[in-house]
Amino acid sequence: MCGERLEDEVMRAIPRRRFLEWTAVGLSCAAAGEAAADAPPGTARNGGGLDALGLKPAGHVAPRPSVSIEASPLSVGFEVLDRHGFDPTRTYNHLAKLGVKWARCQTGWCRCETERGQYDFGWLDAVVDSLIAIGIQPWFNLGYGNRLYTPDAPDDFAVGWAPVFDASALQAWLRFTQALAEHFSTRVQHWEIWNEPNITHFWQPEKPDARDYVKLVTHTASVIRKAVPGATIIGVACAGIKMEYIEACLEAGLADHIDVLSYHPYRPKPEERYEAEIIRLRKAIAARREGVQIWQGENGCPSQGGPESTGALSNLDWDETAQAKWLLRRIVTDLRLAVPLTSYFHTVDLVGYRGKTNFKGLLRGADYTPKPAYYAYQCLCALFDAQTRRTSLSPALIDQKKVALQEGEFVRNGRALYAYWFPADLLQAWKRRKLSVRLTFPEGAAITEPVLIDPLSGTAYAPEKTTTDSAGLVAQDLPLFDYPLILTDQALL
Repeated sequence: MCGERLEDEVMRAIPRRRFLEWTAVGLSCAAAGEAAADAPPGTARNGGGLDALGLKPAGHVAPRPSVSIEASPLSVGFEVLDRHGFDPTRTYNHLAKLGVKWARCQTGWCRCETERGQYDFGWLDAVVDSLIAIGIQPWFNLGYGNRLYTPDAPDDFAVGWAPVFDASALQAWLRFTQALAEHFSTRVQHWEIWNEPNITHFWQPEKPDARDYVKLVTHTASVIRKAVPGATIIGVACAGIKMEYIEACLEAGLADHIDVLSYHPYRPKPEERYEAEIIRLRKAIAARREGVQIWQGENGCPSQGGPESTGALSNLDWDETAQAKWLLRRIVTDLRLAVPLTSYFHTVDLVGYRGKTNFKGLLRGADYTPKPAYYAYQCLCALFDAQTRRTSLSPALIDQKKVALQEGEFVRNGRALYAYWFPADLLQAWKRRKLSVRLTFPEGAAITEPVLIDPLSGTAYAPEKTTTDSAGLVAQDLPLFDYPLILTDQALL
């Protein structure tokens, strides 16, 4: 999704010496990524659920560094640096090897303008330039207040304090937006306006109101489009998929000002009610304006619950393995529903967030080491870039009663990929089950040497009971887990 035009503009704007320095960093990270499979194993690399079944290993999904991937729908959260939420320099080496192509970054009015009319973008320059150097395109979440203009905010970060209720605050916001957009116009094309304005914490001091939010978008989008030709404007960043609020925004004219509508569907079971909500969301948008995309802009799962944990879903008893399974289900669900971009929140645990820790990171906040979720996402990044497309494999169960199965059907480089799982409660013990299925290959998709990939470990295994011909494949007694397994061809390893 990174367009050639944007890449050309970035190249023209970067001094040659600086570009060569960045390229050297990127190539170094690429080499590290290529060697990642030989590095000391993380928790997930010690083996996923298939190891216990005695299947014969048939290879491993080789990690692909972001610089080696041309385009992808996969993104990672890089938020809260506006509030000094983590040390970004400790994450870049891991991100370089992860394989995502996008990162959501918050711009931080409060951090950029600490004196009226004086803008310091140095900290954000460092973030943007470092991400681009390792092959990751930043996309901006533009938001939050500034106590210079919203003095009633309780702290300097002014989280959620919207500058739309006072004329002088709105003008200051637009001046900041113009300076920011002009400064990053050749490096950042995708601009999301505000974060979760439909909940009180992020929309103050008044109660959330769609008309007030659309007013902010109308003014802000106009400034960005003038400063950034061809900018993509992203709107709502809705907490959940709250159709009453979204439809009120659309009724107030939001679709006339945005190119993408984003949402944050936190829930213990990623698939629960989700497909029906996506269908309804797309219909509601299309009724106002054709061509507006949807993005899953922020979603994550903690690796720990309890009194030390905070943020969405922190009241439940998660562990690192359940987090990794949740991530796999979230991302593959979005891919199977053709969501053009899906972003996992967050890169690293946010230590000290609201006085506790938000444990949703791919990296542990204590030491910045990868969790199982990191390796699981790394496996998906290697397999599901823009070269992988949805297709129809017409899966049919063999000699089984109806199963509440989740399935994703894809083709990559002429090879079919079939992802399947049972959408069980991840906080309950899983009882082993089996699945027998027949796949029919469309033109341009085949499996000649079947392997079954466990994305928790990235290891591929030889399934014991499969037959293939030019028309399709029959696989009997496949293991069925509470997270996606991927049946595909040896050639894709």
